[in-house]
Amino acid sequence: MKCPFCSSDNTRVIDSRPADDNNSIRRRRLCDDCGKRFTTYEKVETIPLIVIKKDNNREQFDRSKIEAGVLRACHKRPISVNKINKMVDEVETEIFNMEEKEIPSTVIGEMVMDKLKDLEAVAYVRFASVYREFKDINTFMNELKKILDK
Repeated sequence: MKCPFCSSDNTRVIDSRPADDNNSIRRRRLCDDCGKRFTTYEKVETIPLIVIKKDNNREQFDRSKIEAGVLRACHKRPISVNKINKMVDEVETEIFNMEEKEIPSTVIGEMVMDKLKDLEAVAYVRFASVYREFKDINTFMNELKKILDK
């Protein structure tokens, strides 16, 4: 591992432990040349997953897109960042456990909506209104009725 400060290859691990998500290893390193410390994370490399968009375009899976959509839906709601990250972790784990090379974006959207429904009703409706592209007030009201019936 190269030192980010002096680019030396002469670095060593001084501490190693599981990261907060338990899916990666956090390593504290020391550069023997400049004496500075830095942190690296080691994560299992997964097979590339391709997402099939609604218009049939294909692009590589990007967790940050799910995070951004969920964060937008949860904006100004009483939901902790930890709960949001945990939910996104669960969705990502479910996706990769399917062991598919390609997955439709609709499947991902439904997974997110199922999780949001359990997390917070307003965030769920916000996400659904964008995801399902509500055209008028009637489709919006139908979705609200589904929530109220449960």
